[in-house]
Amino acid sequence: MRRLLILGGLSAFGPLSIDMYLPGLPHMTDDLGASASTGQLTLTACVLGLAFGQVLAGPFSDRLGRRRPLLIGLVAYAAASVACALAPTIWSLIPLRLVQGVAGAAGIVIARAIVRDLYSGDAAAKMFSLLMLVMGTAPIFAPIIGGQALRVMSWRGIFIVLAAIGGLLFVASALWLNETLAAEQRHSGGLRSVLDTFGRLLHDRSFMPYALSFGLAFGAMFTYIAGSPFVLEKIYGVSPQVFSLVFAINSASLVAATQVVHRMVERVGSPALLRFGLFATAAAGAALLPVVLANARLALVLTCLIVLVTGIGFQVPTSTALALADQGWAAGSASALLGLGQFLIAALVAPLAGIAGQHTAVPMAIVIATLSVAGLAVEMAFHGLRLPRRVGQSL
Repeated sequence: MRRLLILGGLSAFGPLSIDMYLPGLPHMTDDLGASASTGQLTLTACVLGLAFGQVLAGPFSDRLGRRRPLLIGLVAYAAASVACALAPTIWSLIPLRLVQGVAGAAGIVIARAIVRDLYSGDAAAKMFSLLMLVMGTAPIFAPIIGGQALRVMSWRGIFIVLAAIGGLLFVASALWLNETLAAEQRHSGGLRSVLDTFGRLLHDRSFMPYALSFGLAFGAMFTYIAGSPFVLEKIYGVSPQVFSLVFAINSASLVAATQVVHRMVERVGSPALLRFGLFATAAAGAALLPVVLANARLALVLTCLIVLVTGIGFQVPTSTALALADQGWAAGSASALLGLGQFLIAALVAPLAGIAGQHTAVPMAIVIATLSVAGLAVEMAFHGLRLPRRVGQSL
């Protein structure tokens, strides 16, 4: 249980780094004299860091073991968070958020690699769903904590809280997280070896369909994350505290979906649950666009968003397990490439959510609809109408 909690905390660096300051994002942009689109670049920078940081940490963990790169990343994360709190301008905050993301990426990619070191098949899918239960509390409570913290401190104080979380996870990992990659299983070689490994993965049909599905789903999720503070607070007039509550309810639906996966995966199989999530996400994303274009009531917008997030809850643990199922030979690198696609897509689409300003939800809806339908299209292109293989079965 202690290891599960630590791995869940490490996996939560993404939502912790992003969601906790979402309620204060409009206030931060006002305080630093920035536009909505420029303010969202702080999200983009963090996500780019989370993406490319995994490309660094994953292969290093295959070569050096899991513990050493993890502990270095946690120290760097705490230091970068303090620096973010002291940033004097939006243009100094943006590169600091990039560094914060690079450091936090070590926790995400190495946590996934540790699970793959220890588990395989549908057992890995169950473990990933349990990690989602732990890390899922981050998007539930992070915006609530952030919203309430804004009552007594500015947005800068939120980064001090993030630094403290990084420090606590460093202590916990140093004390209770053992090395899971034996010396004889580690890879030697330099950059060429890493690039060769990535090349093999990019041509692997047992990896790429699920990695693409995972990345597109996260892109749709992140567009919602980046756009919803402005849509709900600026267009529908909700307070930061009400926004935090709405965001927490959607996050709870994500966690609930992952626990359905945990209970059903051995009976139904990861591929069938992934397919269900893809259809739910695509339906919700496609419905959101006409709802927004019709200037519908907030309740209809929120209904589309909760179905979208629930579908993603089915996709995340199953697509992760399926993508890593045959990659035990390079779990760290495969986890890194999975995370690179996930966060790179998110970084590219985040600024689009606010490209037309703070008073329209149409760009957010277009991006969500495009990505969610594309995720289903990828699945259909690779597997058609038949269910893909179960974890552990050959093609």
